[in-house]
Amino acid sequence: MFIWGVPWHNGCYLKMQRMVAHHSIVPDIRKGVKTTPGRILFIDDDKTGREVALFNLRRAGHEVTSASDGKEGISLFSPGTFDVVITDVKMPGISGIEVLRRIKKQAPEIPVLVITAFGNVETAVEAMKEGAYDFIGKPFHRDQLLLSVDRALERSRLATEVKELRVKASGVERGIVGSSSAMKRVLEIADRVAGTDATLLITGESGTGKEMIARRIHVRSARAEGPFVAVNCAAIPGELLESELFGHAKGAFTGAVKDRLGRFRQAQGGTLFLDEIGEIPLPLQAKLLRALQEKVVDAVGGDAPISVDARIVAATNKDLQSRIRAGCFREDLFYRLNVVEVHVPPLRERPEDIPELVLHFVGELAEGRDLIVPPRVMEELTRRPWPGNVRELKNACERMVILCHGNEVSLEDLPALSDRLRPEKAPSLGNGGDLPSLPPEGLSLVDLEKKVIESALRIKNGNMTQAAAFLRIPRHVLIYRLEKYGIRREA
Repeated sequence: MFIWGVPWHNGCYLKMQRMVAHHSIVPDIRKGVKTTPGRILFIDDDKTGREVALFNLRRAGHEVTSASDGKEGISLFSPGTFDVVITDVKMPGISGIEVLRRIKKQAPEIPVLVITAFGNVETAVEAMKEGAYDFIGKPFHRDQLLLSVDRALERSRLATEVKELRVKASGVERGIVGSSSAMKRVLEIADRVAGTDATLLITGESGTGKEMIARRIHVRSARAEGPFVAVNCAAIPGELLESELFGHAKGAFTGAVKDRLGRFRQAQGGTLFLDEIGEIPLPLQAKLLRALQEKVVDAVGGDAPISVDARIVAATNKDLQSRIRAGCFREDLFYRLNVVEVHVPPLRERPEDIPELVLHFVGELAEGRDLIVPPRVMEELTRRPWPGNVRELKNACERMVILCHGNEVSLEDLPALSDRLRPEKAPSLGNGGDLPSLPPEGLSLVDLEKKVIESALRIKNGNMTQAAAFLRIPRHVLIYRLEKYGIRREA
């Protein structure tokens, strides 16, 4: 085996490292080679050759993660984690060509460099057809490797800039404000699934920003340059929704004077956002399920199915499990939509985001005025429950900006709390009594928590979302408690 044109044999790797460190074999890797630090995934089953390449890449300033075979490399890769992938072709198990295919399927924009000691014209052609950025045959000089990596990183950077400019020009994305741990978790999940084509279900109360999450997922996906089409299923009468979604042929019904594409076909190559999916009439749900499974739509009055290629992101503020039990929503459609669930917590569960949101909205709405939000006003805003969530908070900020006379908003500028938001007498627990006084002999905290959860479920008629809100905990925490204590959800 030859590395850098010199014979390779067992035991010479450490000696070569020492010689490289003293600049006695090859010229300095930084001379004549422009290096841009990047995150690189290097996949090669040849341990010694891999370590030499890692040494040179890291010495050039790159952050490198290594994998010893194709299976490990694929498990380490996820969209957004690496800027460049370098893979050997001939490896046990999963070949480099298969690695290339899978990475390109997940993240088409990531440059993949293919290296092999078994190179030939056929392998090079196959790699290029599969989308490889460059093909390097072993043995290769370190400067050749670094130069190829640098060019790949530059191409990746330019492609990212072009994509960001196009997305910005489209006006699709809206900035999401919030640095709480709850929102960080939401955005982390959203960004992880954005690079896939999986169907998503975004859940959360009205006004939490579900559409903004959907837009973020779209602009971070491979479909970012395609259209983002939003449909509020609750705002369209049931008898018109089928035509709105799937389109219709000319003459299909009275008033159909020309063909209509429908929202599925308008979203071709992009993302279709179906808001308030729980409001779709039951008869139409079967057609929606077919469109999702078969990737075809049947236009009203059309003669044949029409192929569509749009990613579906749905959202709801309803408890679809309860609607399934009530016979109002198809269970098979729910599971088809809920491949990945992204739950957006209500504002009352992340009050630490309120000051940041207030400053953002006031600055955005003040139109050049330098308004100050004093601590007493911020404390009052943080204390309020905000049942309308971020939407309600933004409306309150707009009111403050409009009514503020000077350069400092005041408590008088805030909207008054409605009667329904004022403190009420706590509902009774268990058999109708108020919270019990603590007995002198002590009590089981676990038993008390179980009784509180069971009572909350009874008060809310088994509605999981409402019971979680009543208990001031996230829905997934309530589900965990139910499973932990063996409480039936119908309690």
